[in-house]
Amino acid sequence: MKRLERIERLQQEEAPAAALLAEVRQLLREGEAWIAAEGEASGAHDALERCRGRLESKEEVPRERDGAIL
Repeated sequence: MKRLERIERLQQEEAPAAALLAEVRQLLREGEAWIAAEGEASGAHDALERCRGRLESKEEVPRERDGAIL
């Protein structure tokens, strides 16, 4: 959760894309560790694969501020 909070804070601060991407990559690494510990049945596997797909396709995810997509 702390990593997600950092990502959200970086978005709000309009941090450089490289800083945001570094946090997202670390989040993926943590997700991989979670899957290794919990197993694929936890639902983490599907979530991680969706994140990987977006990262690999460089698909832009809409930024949100105060609950509204920018």
